[in-house]
Amino acid sequence: MTERRYNQDEVRKIFEVAAARAPDQTATSSEASGLTLAEVQGIGSEVGLEPALVARAAAALDARPLRRSLGLPIEVGRVVHLARNLTDDEWDQLVAELRSTFRAKGKVTTSGGIREWRNGNLHAALEPTQGGYRLRLGTLKGDAAGINALGATGLAAGVITSAALWLSGEMGDALLVGSFFTASGIAAFVTNALRLPRWANTREEQMEHIAARMARITSSQGDAGQ
Repeated sequence: MTERRYNQDEVRKIFEVAAARAPDQTATSSEASGLTLAEVQGIGSEVGLEPALVARAAAALDARPLRRSLGLPIEVGRVVHLARNLTDDEWDQLVAELRSTFRAKGKVTTSGGIREWRNGNLHAALEPTQGGYRLRLGTLKGDAAGINALGATGLAAGVITSAALWLSGEMGDALLVGSFFTASGIAAFVTNALRLPRWANTREEQMEHIAARMARITSSQGDAGQ
């Protein structure tokens, strides 16, 4: 697997977030392009930015909706870069934290050096990379796209049915039936518009908690996993 590299704009954003958490420290990304996390941390260290702050800022850059439907988030993910593998005890701690945070038992599997915890569309995978390891978190709102499709179908049915009845001279039925289908379609869209941003925000906060927990787990035992 290829290690994640950050372009100049991404490095600038990382330093902006990291410096905001350490307001007396600043860094520049004028010469930075295509850098690994370790290289970005090295640049930050030169101006006093702690590597942990830079790592969390870089992780925050990856915490964004992965997929949208009609402008609404339906998939959320995050990547936490690790310098080393987790010990079996640390992995057990992570699984316990995942179950507690997401309130789901889930299922643990291991395949080809990849350890994964999965509960339906929600998953966390510990994977080797060229420069270390990463924890990849992701979740998909399974019914979101279907509800959007239902809304679009309702609106289309309302227009088509209304037009057909109107042309046949049944104006009263056209208004009644068309309004019913249109209202159903709008209701589906409104449902998603109200719930999906809240769902995405909640999942991002939970993933931020897991990322912070991972930082504590891996820093508590130094290079124990090597």
